[in-house]
Amino acid sequence: MQLLDGKAISSQIKSEIKAEVEQWTAAGGKKPHLAAILVGSDGASETYVASKIRSCEEIGFTSTLLKFEPDITEAALLEAVESLNNDPDVDGFIVQLPLPKHISENTIMEAVNPAKDVDGFHPVNVGKMCKGLPAYISATPFGILEMLIRAGIETSGKHCVVIGRSQIVGLPMSILMQRNEYPGNCTVTITHSKTQNLKEICQTADILIVALGRPEFVTADYVKEGAVVIDVGISRVADSTKKSGFAIKGDVNFNDVAPKTSYITPVPGGVGLMTICGLLTNTFKAAKKEIYQ
Repeated sequence: MQLLDGKAISSQIKSEIKAEVEQWTAAGGKKPHLAAILVGSDGASETYVASKIRSCEEIGFTSTLLKFEPDITEAALLEAVESLNNDPDVDGFIVQLPLPKHISENTIMEAVNPAKDVDGFHPVNVGKMCKGLPAYISATPFGILEMLIRAGIETSGKHCVVIGRSQIVGLPMSILMQRNEYPGNCTVTITHSKTQNLKEICQTADILIVALGRPEFVTADYVKEGAVVIDVGISRVADSTKKSGFAIKGDVNFNDVAPKTSYITPVPGGVGLMTICGLLTNTFKAAKKEIYQ
């Protein structure tokens, strides 16, 4: 078993981006600028946004945080989105999810200018990705692809099983893993809450990508010997032995599953850190106008 260490890989990627940014700005390029909209005071969202801002500072980006109370109206939030769409200094921005229930996430996401949609959630970017056209790839799938590339994991001809069909992870991963390039050329099975014989399907996977949102759901009897296991899940689970009162768990029971795998991602310290790298990469592409002119 080899660990796919998100901390080490993300540190390497951030160092590479930092060096590129230094060259870019030295040649007269504008400092990349990432903005974030945060609504309410969800602890996990606040921590995640703070980590994104910290990463921006590390690699030489400008960052801006727009924070709003949870009772903000949808109309007012749309105005904030439009102001960032029209701000020439902002290269890309994200709207941190989840949003309060009285606000339609789809309405907000579709209001973001696709050229500034560095989360890769807008239908235009998703559609371009599906057609194999240049697009911002959703940050988490981007991070997973980078892990596979940097570990040199063979994907061609392999059976990839994805648990979860979310528009943010499961659906784009299923598309990316079957495309005719590396990483890709897999035969892909996408599974979900209504899938029958889930365990038996997972047992046939050479590459198992788990994005279900159920702590430690996948146990050793779901995994065939030598499989690559990518755990996208991250949940807070009550734990009285921890000072914080909770532990961070993935969707995979790591201690149970790891001995059977060839590669596995830990939680924490795995895919989550790579997601931020995807966001930073997309923002730099936006600053350089690589995707949209």
